[in-house]
Amino acid sequence: MRSAVGLVEDAEGTMQIFIDSADVKQIEMWLGQGIVDGATTNPSIMFKDGVADIEAGALRICKVLGDRPLSVEVTSNHHETMLEQGRLFAAWARNIVVKIPIVNEFGESCLGVIHQLKQDGIAVNATAILSFNQAILSAKAGATYVSIFAGRVADEGNDPAVVIRNVRNWLDEWKSPARIIVGSIRTVMDIQSAALAGAHIITIPPQFLPKMVDHRYTRETVRQFVQDAEKTLEQMSKAKVCAAPAG
Repeated sequence: MRSAVGLVEDAEGTMQIFIDSADVKQIEMWLGQGIVDGATTNPSIMFKDGVADIEAGALRICKVLGDRPLSVEVTSNHHETMLEQGRLFAAWARNIVVKIPIVNEFGESCLGVIHQLKQDGIAVNATAILSFNQAILSAKAGATYVSIFAGRVADEGNDPAVVIRNVRNWLDEWKSPARIIVGSIRTVMDIQSAALAGAHIITIPPQFLPKMVDHRYTRETVRQFVQDAEKTLEQMSKAKVCAAPAG
């Protein structure tokens, strides 16, 4: 199996953006603008984006992403099934990262699954993390990424920025190779808060990216620049004619 370490080498020292989507056209568009470093999915996202077969959909996305990581989520509460699915997913392409929840729906720890996949050389995205404790245990178990669900942390009445910052400080202090992915993005302000709190990676639903780029006053500023430039070029042309020597 390929080493999980190589998937995060480019993350050192710079914040990355993943796109939370299975829409190949959206992924291609934002890749072309140079801002996408990877992608995250789950079965619900895949179905919403028109994917009827997880393997075929994942392979299409992997082809578009090149060496960039794609997270694909297991679909079972049972540890043995998680392991089987994780190994199967990882065999599809070298850049697939397996998403394993920190606990299943019964509250049973999935750290053993994370650790075993790590031992197999498979990159793991420990997902559905809502607390500092869950994040550090996932990192200790060998997760390549720890996915903090900012929107759901806020739903519980806690400040996701504090959780992100505390986890980042702990990872840095103990020189852990795990990287924070902040997901469950509900607003553009969630993205800004996560970035300022020290997230290594933010996974952004594509509908928020145009809102991050655009600003009505930027449009107005550019409009003024273009008008001023047109007037200036016209004046330059007239001045050039006047300055031309008489034949």
